Amino acid sequence: MRPPSATPTPRRARSDGQQARQHLLLTALALFADKGFAKTSTREIALAAGANIAAIRYYFGDKAGLYAACFAEPMGGNAGDLTHLYDAPDLPVQEALRLFLTTYVQPLKQGEVVRQCMRLHLREMLEPTGQWAEELERDIKGPHLVLVAILSRHLGNRADDDIHRLALSITGLAMQLFVMRDCVDAIRPSLFRGAASIDRWAERLVGYALAMVEAEALRRAAPSSR
Repeated sequence: MRPPSATPTPRRARSDGQQARQHLLLTALALFADKGFAKTSTREIALAAGANIAAIRYYFGDKAGLYAACFAEPMGGNAGDLTHLYDAPDLPVQEALRLFLTTYVQPLKQGEVVRQCMRLHLREMLEPTGQWAEELERDIKGPHLVLVAILSRHLGNRADDDIHRLALSITGLAMQLFVMRDCVDAIRPSLFRGAASIDRWAERLVGYALAMVEAEALRRAAPSSR
């Protein structure tokens, strides 16, 4: 029994459910990225996370639900939900591109988590479970079509093949930072040194994208393009 004059020992703060869920999610992400869906068991995930299998059922429903969450959540959730930020008819194209590209590269600030996400995506392409088709529809096709609409409004043209080419090229500026992260680190590691460097990337990408839009506008205005 503690003497009355003793200072009470503070209780350790209990981690809330969100922390437990996030820990399970990131543990599963690392294992799925390394071994794939089929070769990773819920028992293995629970053991690595220091949790029980019931926690996986509670937070994610089943293994497939956990796998789907590993695709959608670490990179910022459903990208289609963000299209309202830059799909405003009166928004200047420069500001629309700034919002689009800044939002696109923000996940890079998570470092190793993003590396694991990219490995997971590549593994899914090699060992498909059907998740990639959902990812394509939810997080890639929707934002692409919004970007096409923005460029069509700015260029005053219908969404022809060249506008789709331009939209894919602009998205590719940002996407290559995810796909080529290891190459960039080997060539110029300072380009990914801290959150400020990611913000600088976003700023530069906007300038590059605007130059591409201007080049397409000039091409369309040239007599030979008619």
